[in-house]
Amino acid sequence: MTMQTKLFINGEFADAVSGAWGVVNAVSLYVEHGQTTFTSVHVEAADRIATKINQSSVERLVHVSGIGANPESSSSYIRSRGRGELAVRAAFGDATFIRPAVMFGPDDAFLTVIIRILRWLPVYPMFGHGRTRLQPAYVEDVAEAIARVLQTRETRRMTFECGGPRVYSYEELLKTIARILDRKPAFIPLPFVAWHALARISEILPSPPLTRNQVELMEIDNVARNDAPGFDQLNIAPRSLEEILPSILREVSVR
Repeated sequence: MTMQTKLFINGEFADAVSGAWGVVNAVSLYVEHGQTTFTSVHVEAADRIATKINQSSVERLVHVSGIGANPESSSSYIRSRGRGELAVRAAFGDATFIRPAVMFGPDDAFLTVIIRILRWLPVYPMFGHGRTRLQPAYVEDVAEAIARVLQTRETRRMTFECGGPRVYSYEELLKTIARILDRKPAFIPLPFVAWHALARISEILPSPPLTRNQVELMEIDNVARNDAPGFDQLNIAPRSLEEILPSILREVSVR
C-alpha cells in the first residue's frame, strides 16, 4: 500500500506503469491508522489508480479484492471492498476482479498467529462457537490465478472467487492445524460480544493485536459462491492447508 500510494502522490505513477501491458492492484489494509482508512485505501486510492491506468496505454487491470465484497455491508472493511470494486469498474471497465478467500502462506497474518498460539498455550479461545465457515486459499495459488487471468483476454470484466479445496468450520480448521502440530489444546468458545469488548480495549494501543473489524470478519462465512468462476475455470488445482502446512511450520520453527 505504502509504495503505490507514494508513487501516486509524487506524480510518478505514470512512470511506474509506463510500457506495462497489465497492472495488478493488490493494495489492501487490515488495520486503520489515522487518515489511512479502509475508504482511503480500498476505494479512493483504487479509484485513482484505475483512473490513471485508464489514461495510459495499459490494456489489462487485475484488481484483488476479497470474497464477500459488498458495498452495502455493515462491516466497514467489507463495505469498502465492495465500493472499491464499483469505483474500479467505473474507472476501468475491462478490469478483472480476483476475490480470494482468506489466504495462507509463510509470514501471513492469519495462519502464523494460529500456529504460535497453539504451540505456546494449552487453551485456545475460539471466536464464538467456532462455526464460521472458512475456505483458506494458498497465496501461491492465488498468484497463479492472477497470472493466468492476465494471459487470457476472455477474462476481461470477469470476477473470480478463489477458495481452497476444502471448507472448514473455524473449529475444524483449528483442530486440523493442532493435529498436524501434534498439540491437544482445550478449545474454549468465547462469545463474539466478549471479543468486541476486548477489541475496543485493544484499539487503544498504538498497534492493536485485535480490532473490531477483525472480529466482524470472523462472524461472517468466507466461502466462494458455487456459481462464481474460480480456480477450476483457470485450470488450477488449489493446494490444501494439510499439503502446505508442513513447509510453513519448518519456516516458522527456524525463527
